[in-house]
Amino acid sequence: MLKKRLIATLLTRNGRIVQSVNFRHTNVIGNAFTAVDFFNTWAVDEIVILDVSLNKNFREKFYEMIQGLSRRCFVPLTVGGWVTSIEDIRTLLKTGADKVVVNTEAVKNPGFVTDAARIFGSQCIVISIDVKLDTNNVYKVYIDRGKEATSLSSEEWAKKVQELGAGEIYLTSIDRDGLLQGYDLQLLQSVTSVVNIPVIASGGVGHWQHLVDGINIGNTDAVSAANIFHYTEHSTKNAKEFLHKAGVDARETVFYKVTQPRRPVYEIDYRV
Repeated sequence: MLKKRLIATLLTRNGRIVQSVNFRHTNVIGNAFTAVDFFNTWAVDEIVILDVSLNKNFREKFYEMIQGLSRRCFVPLTVGGWVTSIEDIRTLLKTGADKVVVNTEAVKNPGFVTDAARIFGSQCIVISIDVKLDTNNVYKVYIDRGKEATSLSSEEWAKKVQELGAGEIYLTSIDRDGLLQGYDLQLLQSVTSVVNIPVIASGGVGHWQHLVDGINIGNTDAVSAANIFHYTEHSTKNAKEFLHKAGVDARETVFYKVTQPRRPVYEIDYRV
């Protein structure tokens, strides 16, 4: 059985890390390079970087940023946001991503998932599924950064993307995002019960027990968090230790040292 993974998610808008609450991205809270350096030394298993910019005007600099981050990152780097073509995936992989996240384009053009999996391998293709609970208590899939509702339920879309060839699902509750109330465990259970590919839990972590619940109750293969890691000292190290103490079969803590000056000056200023 594969080890359970602890994943740090970075949301970037115009190159700066932002905080997310119910998919509203407001506070700028840091620099992606600084965050990756910390996560390298604090034993995270994987890093997900999602471009939540309002448009593609910043895209070339985003590619440059990923290329720079990949040179400093010692764990798998998964990248997404504004991925709409095979060429987008190819570019991200060339710039250093290990896996690529696809969301809106997968819903609009399901064949895109199959084509991408055939060309790059299923292990490279992660489908992000963003979900809200509707008035009929049905989990509905949303696209376009959580702004557009679809007719798809989370369960049927999860099964479909598995059939299409996706290698992994990144599952986020928009309702829980940023509220620190824990994952929507019912949502996690409903999806993990109908697919065989790995599912990553996202949306709502407020303390370390929520990570344990995501794995033990939600039955996910990995747990991800964003906001809590930015505000808690030695956060991923403490989270990993909590998982181990709770009996979760997580990967061992490994630390990497990144050589850097006390006041690093980055080659590219990603602010706009």
